[in-house]
Amino acid sequence: MTLLQTITSLMPILSVLVFLVILRWPAMQAMAVSLVITASLAALIWQVPYVQIVASIFEGWIIGATILIIIFGAIFLLNTLTQSGAISVIRQGFIGITPDRRIQLIIISWLFGGFLEGASGFGTPAAICAPLLMALGFHPLAAVALALIADSSAVSFGAVGTPILVGINEGLGHISNDRLQQIASTAISIDLFVGVFTPLLMVSILTRFWGENRSFKEGLALWPFAIFSGLVFLLPAWLVANTLGPDFPSILGGLIGLMLVIGAVKLNFLVPKKAWLFADDKDATLKDDLGILVAGKASKMSIYMAWMPYVIVASLLVLTRLDSLPFKLLLTGVKVEFENILGTSISHAASPLYLPGFIFVVVCVMTFFLHKMSFEQISNSVRLSLKSLVPSLLTLATAVPLVRVFINSDVASSSLTSMPKELAMMMSEFFGQSWPMVASFVGALGAFISGSATFSNMMFAELQQTTALTLGITPNVVLALQMLGSNAGNMICVVNVVAACSVVGLQDQEGSVIRLTLLPMLLYCLLAGVVSLIWISVVS
Repeated sequence: MTLLQTITSLMPILSVLVFLVILRWPAMQAMAVSLVITASLAALIWQVPYVQIVASIFEGWIIGATILIIIFGAIFLLNTLTQSGAISVIRQGFIGITPDRRIQLIIISWLFGGFLEGASGFGTPAAICAPLLMALGFHPLAAVALALIADSSAVSFGAVGTPILVGINEGLGHISNDRLQQIASTAISIDLFVGVFTPLLMVSILTRFWGENRSFKEGLALWPFAIFSGLVFLLPAWLVANTLGPDFPSILGGLIGLMLVIGAVKLNFLVPKKAWLFADDKDATLKDDLGILVAGKASKMSIYMAWMPYVIVASLLVLTRLDSLPFKLLLTGVKVEFENILGTSISHAASPLYLPGFIFVVVCVMTFFLHKMSFEQISNSVRLSLKSLVPSLLTLATAVPLVRVFINSDVASSSLTSMPKELAMMMSEFFGQSWPMVASFVGALGAFISGSATFSNMMFAELQQTTALTLGITPNVVLALQMLGSNAGNMICVVNVVAACSVVGLQDQEGSVIRLTLLPMLLYCLLAGVVSLIWISVVS
């Protein structure tokens, strides 16, 4: 690539980092400017036809609409449970398990979030866990950033194994189930030595940025419990991946880990004697989006009834994702298809009833009756949820098209392939035998760009395998690093960040979230590379 072509291919990444992270522009403004710059350079320098760029923008709007459905469903669920009083009961229930905010974070984001990721994917963990954390008294910025960091290891086998069963499989042109299981086994084996530190990293960030003493030490003090929490998720996931395959590691890992950690808390196993609290916990009062105090509003509601909507959500997500049951076929059968947009090869099909947002809405309607909500409570919930969508709509209208212009740049009149593939090839040529240290960063790049671990794997699996074979490195290890990198990229991808911020009403703070999640992403990828080099030296 020429210098101008290299700058053009880097522009979507550089513009997001400069405008969002460094200059701290609101996402609505930053993504709009980034889209104009990227589209202009794609046409002038990359020589992408104008019709391809416009079609990519239309495709971005279609995909953005599906994301809005998920955002609306998540906001609607939170507002419904807030209005019914269930959130105040759940809050008291967590205090009954443990008042320690560090342990609450691990239970909700790492374990419950891991289970949700395994069941559904599609950004569901952050959409549910971030507002739940906020409702429990966590700062909105902490809730979003830490929920995104937690949603890492589970992504390998999210949505019932989709990142590997669809992403890696289609990216390599369909390979045997045995090969897929070998790649899955390698990925989770490496992650045993990487992801196990994620809970400790999360609580350390929590105490450093939102603790009264602003200290990493208070988070690191929980290291025995945090490492235990990492192991009780990853060890069952490793066992399932090596015996049952890549469908259920995250679901069963999250569920088993959740039961073991709550049991450990009840038995005071590895739990510090002194609970760590926020500075204002003594004065804390829970308010809904209208500023109405809700603490005690539903004191007669049982903890089981308060949690019932979440139980139903989790159950429906699992039931509708299993191929052995008829529900998946029924929901995916309702499609909205857009073929050859503006005469290009760009097409997109969506199954709106299969999106988690649809399930959230169904559960909200069920909750109206389960919690015997009044008409005023229901109308408040609907009104607040619809009102919250406006900033998300405006941001996604430019953020997702930016991604699609970048990805669909493979029809340039020049000899170049798509921008992300050209970047990855340039990196592979530059780093050579050090590729295992870089492979996960390519996976992260794909997820950062596309907002999907599945799409990242699909986009870069062939490149990763070809590079490994050329350099004489075991391909399965490099493909495992691709999977782990795509997990890490979920922490910082703009689409996920915008969606999570929208759910908790944190618009215009997307850059702050990325600043908090960027270092954990880099550490995750770096550690994965180090472990892979040790793995290669031991195996060889």
